[in-house]
Amino acid sequence: MSKQEVIICQNFAEDLRQALAKHSYDKLFILTDDHTYRLCWPAISHLPCLQGAVSICIGPGDIHKNLETLAYVWNRLSTEGATRRSLLLNLGGGMVTDLGGFAAATFKRGISYINVPTTLLSMVDAAVGGKTGINFNELKNEIGAFAPASTVLIDCGFLKTLDTENILSGYAEMLKHGLISNTAHWSELVTFDMEHIDYDRLQQLVAQSVKVKEDIVEQDPYERGIRKALNLGHTVGHAFESFALQKRPVLHGYAVAWGMVCELYLSFLKTGFPKDKLHQTLRFIKDNYGRLDFTCDDYEALYGFMKHDKKNMASGVINFTLLGEVGDIRINQTASQEEIYELLDFYSEIMG
Repeated sequence: MSKQEVIICQNFAEDLRQALAKHSYDKLFILTDDHTYRLCWPAISHLPCLQGAVSICIGPGDIHKNLETLAYVWNRLSTEGATRRSLLLNLGGGMVTDLGGFAAATFKRGISYINVPTTLLSMVDAAVGGKTGINFNELKNEIGAFAPASTVLIDCGFLKTLDTENILSGYAEMLKHGLISNTAHWSELVTFDMEHIDYDRLQQLVAQSVKVKEDIVEQDPYERGIRKALNLGHTVGHAFESFALQKRPVLHGYAVAWGMVCELYLSFLKTGFPKDKLHQTLRFIKDNYGRLDFTCDDYEALYGFMKHDKKNMASGVINFTLLGEVGDIRINQTASQEEIYELLDFYSEIMG
């Protein structure tokens, strides 16, 4: 898999101009959703390098990350005359970069694309690393491909358009990166003031977070080994997310934060994760993310979602990434149904 260039922007207009100039494209397409078209596109639509681009706008939110929306993007590319030399620019959050990246990877067997993430979640997670895809059969990211953007342009100025919930959603992935990297970075993250956000400091933390993911992806682009570290919180988190889709969808980062509560507890039980760091992390999550409501009657359904997780290596065996300590990554860990029910009990008790 080719390595993508990630740029932490100091001058977005010039960085974008240079990124586009690296491509000898015949036509430029810009994919947004309704939200980013309204909030973010006006801030950059005047740039000379974007004049003449064809706009494609899709519905917002994970509910639209599906085959129908993907087919709509393919159809627009086709009817507007896209060729294999065309270029797609994805301007939006994780849904836009995931779906747009997959559309680019599959249209005419692949066209080049650039990601301009506009949410914190997409900056530190979805837009970086080359994973693309859509939801299918009520399962998260069930269909997709490894297909990195040529360039990812990260400008935290876009974050000022976000509400607190979407900032927190992205911050959960940053917290995960802190847990799998080192104690100093983790400590900065769990003490960051989320009520009075310092955006300059946040951009520095974003750069550190992206570097953590880049380093891991470079070592293992196709998730055969250490890249599984990035799955911390996601086995249970994706189950929570799929469960919520049946009732009231939740933001991805919230589900990951709740998943980390469960998987850090499992780490405490099985790999000796320190109790003090467990409780300090859980306190930050509880203070900022609330909780997902479910009862013991829902355990079987949640367990069923975990059994369908893509990370599982054998039928019926649920795979986890756990920690022995901050930065001490233990991939390919498993848990019995009894242990999984125990961590759900712990979640219900600790999260109130």
